[in-house]
Amino acid sequence: MDERADISKRGQDPDDIDCNDSGNPTFDSVLHARLSRRSILRGGMGTAALALFGGLPLAACGDGGEGDGNGNGGDGGPRETLLAFSAVAKSLSDTVTVPPGYTASVLYRLGDPIAAGVAAYKNDGTDGDYEKRAGDHHDGMEYFGLNAAGTARDPNGSERGLLAMNHEATSDEGGRVIFMHPAGGSPINARVAAEVDKEVAAHGISIVEVRKVNGRFQYVQDSAYNRRITPLTPVELSGPARGSALLRTRYSNSGATTRGTINNCGTGYTPWGTLLSGEENWANYFARGASDDAARGDKSVASLRRYGKNQGSTGRHGWETAGADDRYARWNISQLGATALDDYRNEMNTYGYIVEVDPYGNDTPVKKRTALGRFAHESAAFSKLVAGKPFAVYMGDDSRGEYMYKFVTQASWDAADANATNRIAIGDKYLDNGKLYVARFNPDGTGAWIELNIADTRIATYAGYSFADQVDVLVNARLAADAVGATKMDRPEWCATHPTTGEVYFTLTNNSNRKVDATGSSQMAVDPANPRAYGDSYKGGAVSAPGNINGHIIRIRENGGEATANAFAWDVYLFGSEADADGARINLSGLTADQDFSSPDGLWFSKATGICWIQTDDGAYTDVTNCMMLAALPGQVGDGGKTTLTYTKADSSTLNVDTFMGKKPTADTLKRFLVGPVSCEITGCAETPDGKALFVNVQHPGENTPLADAANPARYTSHWPDGGTARPRSSTLVITKDDGGRIGS
Repeated sequence: MDERADISKRGQDPDDIDCNDSGNPTFDSVLHARLSRRSILRGGMGTAALALFGGLPLAACGDGGEGDGNGNGGDGGPRETLLAFSAVAKSLSDTVTVPPGYTASVLYRLGDPIAAGVAAYKNDGTDGDYEKRAGDHHDGMEYFGLNAAGTARDPNGSERGLLAMNHEATSDEGGRVIFMHPAGGSPINARVAAEVDKEVAAHGISIVEVRKVNGRFQYVQDSAYNRRITPLTPVELSGPARGSALLRTRYSNSGATTRGTINNCGTGYTPWGTLLSGEENWANYFARGASDDAARGDKSVASLRRYGKNQGSTGRHGWETAGADDRYARWNISQLGATALDDYRNEMNTYGYIVEVDPYGNDTPVKKRTALGRFAHESAAFSKLVAGKPFAVYMGDDSRGEYMYKFVTQASWDAADANATNRIAIGDKYLDNGKLYVARFNPDGTGAWIELNIADTRIATYAGYSFADQVDVLVNARLAADAVGATKMDRPEWCATHPTTGEVYFTLTNNSNRKVDATGSSQMAVDPANPRAYGDSYKGGAVSAPGNINGHIIRIRENGGEATANAFAWDVYLFGSEADADGARINLSGLTADQDFSSPDGLWFSKATGICWIQTDDGAYTDVTNCMMLAALPGQVGDGGKTTLTYTKADSSTLNVDTFMGKKPTADTLKRFLVGPVSCEITGCAETPDGKALFVNVQHPGENTPLADAANPARYTSHWPDGGTARPRSSTLVITKDDGGRIGS
């Protein structure tokens, strides 16, 4: 079946898809050693133990202290030693494990009520009112401080604040939502409206107040700040594409608004104190009729195919089959009426953006920032700010063979804007005007940022799609990136900026289409930036087809450290791998049993300590361990050297691939901090400004429960966090040190 057809029919991870049939290079030559070799942060070793929590007892202990994030005491006293905890062992248990000296508590779970008078969650499949409850699949997350009285924003507020988090999706088997209904829900081709209403409302974003009560964080059910943004919430389309004919629908004849946001994955924290949320696999929720290509008969067919929506594909959950009401009809994007104002042929064009939300203001508009381009957004990371200069927002497009982007503001940074009260207006100032760039890696080991501009003749005359104007370029950013020859990468997911060096890190989760012998349009040959292709056995089965099974983390340094630079240098910070894998081709970073990981996804730097937190969303190593979170103290681009990988091709010839990688980690600079329950993903990371409370999300525990077992909770693969035979629930954890110190010390 065509890979771009409905994923729910294949049982494939919706993140692990590709729609890039362009002939763009994946990288084409070697990188030469460069830059000095020095570390920025150092760490130490300490004691270790296990902490089990959720429906099970909690246990932990440890020590730490205040500091400046570089090992210096905040009061000039003794140095704080970072990573002074013992690595957590790999685990297949249905628990969460953290080091001794730490306590992890469940703070906010699927279905928890966030409005006064809403009943406690029964968790038996009969609950409703998800507009007033925590949604599902907790994902990217940011913490926004409040003052002690809870009446105003306080960026330094560590006792009271707001958690703003994404609810990416719902746990499903073959498109049917197995935990939200008593017996798995109605068939995907004949959905029941009441079920669909619950599922839709469980997506989107939560804003929920949290505060310390008797020294422990709790969420506040009746807080006036609490808010759910769902796929039905009115949203403004902002920036260059606002009002474009490409965005006009039956709902919004003007093309200025749309309804809601969906499949929100990574996040970003703006310098002026708002949330950025990335819409990722939004295309999967829409359906197209079997003869829609002929009905359209125009270039929109090329756009739809490039974004993964072929004719004849159903929506991920079949919401379009629930009835004739407009809230279901919108999921069918077939051309059905005389004009675009009569149907929802353009509805998909109103998704795929970075969404900005002011968490402090329930009456402020939610805006989709179209200037930042339309693709499968993950997180958004900001360059270091310099007063009087533009800044950059870095972004990844999470599909196999997609690209890395940055947006450079037209306006220069004004430090006064950090404390503005009309925060959405500040977002208008910086995020609605600027230049969008895509990354290409050159043969000499440098990289180039290529502006996506209709004035570029490669875009204006591109044979694969006829761009009308600059708005068309932004709405179809993937096609524009194809036109200029951007470099295909191994699923660029989260990105984060090192608080000291300003270098930008991207997780490249994995890519089953990365091959030594690449054939067909969907396969990509190994190259210096994506150099590995190897097989792996899973649960004693046959060795899989070669690919980049375990993923890696790449980092870039802008020339001159300037956000506006058109060129950069790069290396691979870490290669994911099993510890006992071949060190010449797979375990290139020399990972040990206390550090090994697979499929890096979430990525976040602590501003309090400088620790880099790495989270996994894996299926290739889950025969050995559940997904995890690691703590790292990276150095900088160029602190390692060149490595050559040697492959034997199908014709028996030898292929040598040179790559450049960072300095190998030690026990003091990388160690496992947390392991989650069965079938989960560890994702989302935020902290209080003092660094003493860390918030982490556990997404979709029990995800691999078969549909046949939906009505039998005792057979679910996970019962976390409530234990017993309870249905599993995505949840937010709060992690603290027993001695009150900073996390990671």
